[in-house]
Amino acid sequence: MINLVLLIDDNDTDNFISRRVIELTEFAERVIVKSSGQQALDYLQENAQSPNEIPDLIFLDINMPIMDGFMFLYEFETLPPEIQQKPKVIILSSSEDRRDVDKIITNKAVVKYITKPLTQNDLEAVSSEIYNA
Repeated sequence: MINLVLLIDDNDTDNFISRRVIELTEFAERVIVKSSGQQALDYLQENAQSPNEIPDLIFLDINMPIMDGFMFLYEFETLPPEIQQKPKVIILSSSEDRRDVDKIITNKAVVKYITKPLTQNDLEAVSSEIYNA
């Protein structure tokens, strides 16, 4: 089982659904929700010295005000290596714009792109494709 998942999305309804799916499927022991890219970066920086608080997996929305998913990934790449190397980033977005998908999937931190809402099948695919479970 995955220890910690970080959800980054400004939509409370999407966060509620994603969190519940993760909890009900027992996909991860813990889920932390941040409603902006900046809040997520702050969390990661504040917990840099606590390896158990660095997520194993980040579900990241692309379209958010203030700091979108693209800007989060740009800033994520400036974090210390011990933060960058642990989490795998999965884009969880309602955008099906091919340009968004092509632009973000080439980022080295991004391992998968999923269209909202998050489902049990999505989590099973993540487990088998990324964690070979």
